[in-house]
Amino acid sequence: MSAHTPNRGTETTRDARARARHPARSRLRDAWRRPERWARGLAASRRGLWSIGIASFLETIIVPIPIEIVLIPYMLARRDLLWTIALVTTLGCLLAATVGYGIGYFLYESVGRAAIGLMGWEDDFALFRLWFDAHGFWAVMAIGVVPIPFQVAMLAAGASSYPIPLFILAAGVARSLRYFGLALLVRLVGKRALALWKRHKTTAGIGLLLLVVALFGLSFLLPGG
Repeated sequence: MSAHTPNRGTETTRDARARARHPARSRLRDAWRRPERWARGLAASRRGLWSIGIASFLETIIVPIPIEIVLIPYMLARRDLLWTIALVTTLGCLLAATVGYGIGYFLYESVGRAAIGLMGWEDDFALFRLWFDAHGFWAVMAIGVVPIPFQVAMLAAGASSYPIPLFILAAGVARSLRYFGLALLVRLVGKRALALWKRHKTTAGIGLLLLVVALFGLSFLLPGG
């Protein structure tokens, strides 16, 4: 009986072997299970900014883990780099958005369509294409703020041959609101930021979406709108 009962030492050895075989996968698993611990590792590392930029790139492309669970603890640990962290996270996202746009533009039929089917985004993609055809820039801004797959916007924009400078501008504004907003939250409330984000992330998304809608309406009131 005891021979089949796993002990802590066995589990630790098994985890160590798994880490050695798949270090990248292990780091992602740690980020999901122990975000505060992973963020402390980032804070202590000279490559912390590079790591958060890569994490932002991966989250934007495919990884279904909200980066905020690591980003907020990292910002708390390195408040001296608060705005730099927000900037690097935004740039990582925009680099990924450019890659996703390229897939939609050059490889939609072979790669993009397969990815949409694999991830179950068919309905989201069809709905967004209608919205995107009607509103373009503002549709990208909205999907960049609310918690729905941003990959849908990247592929749709590329497949529609939407001007890439406008796409990057819309994505940049939307993601800057998201990440610099988190930096401001950390600056204002400190250690309560992560709990507040977990409790009010949906409300915050709706609030930012309403801001996008207000800006959209304002654009029609301005000369030439």
